[in-house]
Amino acid sequence: MAKLDKEEKELLNSFEDGEWKSISNTKSEVGRLQDYAAATFKKDRRINIRISSKDLNALQKRALEEGIPYQTLVSSILHKYVSGRLREETA
Repeated sequence: MAKLDKEEKELLNSFEDGEWKSISNTKSEVGRLQDYAAATFKKDRRINIRISSKDLNALQKRALEEGIPYQTLVSSILHKYVSGRLREETA
């Protein structure tokens, strides 16, 4: 059996603890989530911002490591922040 990484172990434990529930209307739920995803990733507005060369270089390097365009990385970071999924760490 292959060794599980941390995320896989968390998922397995969650499943074994009964935290996962079946849904009754799969087609309806998939359609609802597809609509939500399409709206989330619809890019219908353009913005221009000024940032330091140092920050832009760091963003471009990070995006290259992730294998995505840096504009996509910036958009993803902004989306996570405004949706409450990205928070500043407090010491």
